[in-house]
Amino acid sequence: MSEEVRYLNPIDIETKAAKYCRFKKHGIKYIDYKDGDFLLKLCNEQGKLLPRRLTGTSLKYQRKVAQAVKKARHLALMPYVADMLK
Repeated sequence: MSEEVRYLNPIDIETKAAKYCRFKKHGIKYIDYKDGDFLLKLCNEQGKLLPRRLTGTSLKYQRKVAQAVKKARHLALMPYVADMLK
């Protein structure tokens, strides 16, 4: 008897798409702090900024995003803390 393992369904092998910096790809030089809807895409449900390892943003632009979010929060364009923001 063979010691071979057989599966009824093929095993799902997760192939993740390559991460890329959306700002470099689209040639965005300035991140506008007044555009709250765009900045919300870079935040999670609680309002925390998503890390680079999840978004794929480069270090240079991640710093600019952080500064833009801080300005937007200071001017009350974005909330500091929110429950189920999205």
